[in-house]
Amino acid sequence: MRVIKAIFATFVVVLLAMGCVPKSRYVTVEGYMLGTTFRVVANTTLKQSEIYDEAMYIDTVAKSSMSIFNPNSLVNAVNENRTDTLDIHLLRNIAVAAEIHSLSGGAYDITVKPLTDAYGFAAKGKIEQPNIDSLLQFVGFDKFRVDGNRIVKSDSRVQMDLNSLAKGYAVDMLADRLEQLGCSDYIVEIGGEIRSRGVNAKGREWRVGVDAPIEGNQSPGAYQQSVIEIGDKALATSGNYRRYYTDSEGNKITHTIDPKTGRSVISRLLSATVITRRCVEADAMATMFMAMGDSAAVELAKELKGRGVEVYFVLADGEEFEIFSTIENM
Repeated sequence: MRVIKAIFATFVVVLLAMGCVPKSRYVTVEGYMLGTTFRVVANTTLKQSEIYDEAMYIDTVAKSSMSIFNPNSLVNAVNENRTDTLDIHLLRNIAVAAEIHSLSGGAYDITVKPLTDAYGFAAKGKIEQPNIDSLLQFVGFDKFRVDGNRIVKSDSRVQMDLNSLAKGYAVDMLADRLEQLGCSDYIVEIGGEIRSRGVNAKGREWRVGVDAPIEGNQSPGAYQQSVIEIGDKALATSGNYRRYYTDSEGNKITHTIDPKTGRSVISRLLSATVITRRCVEADAMATMFMAMGDSAAVELAKELKGRGVEVYFVLADGEEFEIFSTIENM
């Protein structure tokens, strides 16, 4: 009888324990990080507050390491020569930036900070009619090297601007953390940069809208050009239709700067959307294509098709849009 009671008691405990196991369900978590909005939709046993806390932790880490808008960040300390020591996040971002720089033939360059500062797209106010030639002498990947975890500059005035890949890197950090916590169906979006895995609540692959590059369009998602099914990949878009201004002489100044000429890049390419494995790479490549201009961007995109990189370009064609895409499933 005691044995039967013991077995029964154990059975009840097991049933109670099984009843206490949290069930996975799709949850949505939204908020602000890195100076923009973020959104996570995930099939998970985690509470919304737990996902939010993970996002806020990553926000703190990213800002303290990579943000040029945080005066106490490590990248600003490196730029201002208060230290030459790099953390793991700066090392990883510089490594990705070096690969994209080489891929672009120098069109993509994170040392453009003196120029983005002068044009008012970084942490400082713009300079009317900046002396571009004087600033270009501090721009170029050949102006520094990484030795272990130290940066060695050829000129102390060399500075880095990681805005072109920091959001994508943060997306990867949050997506990787969700996977570590057992989540296999999710989509993570920070300021329009995205990474997804698995399926949505309807059992379908995640789909993402690409905004129409209408000048002055400051409302992401309000005017969509197309919808893309991205699957287990990452997506990032860069364009010159939101971050630009007209100077005192009537010239359009965009945030995409050519590191070779020091001038804003103006071409038929209005927006570049990139789909690849990790968001940090997609983010940097989207900026790279914009910096290259339409013809060079299209030619490189064709070459990268077989290397796991897909693109969706929107180009100007008079009053209409022209689309160039290497995406097979749309």
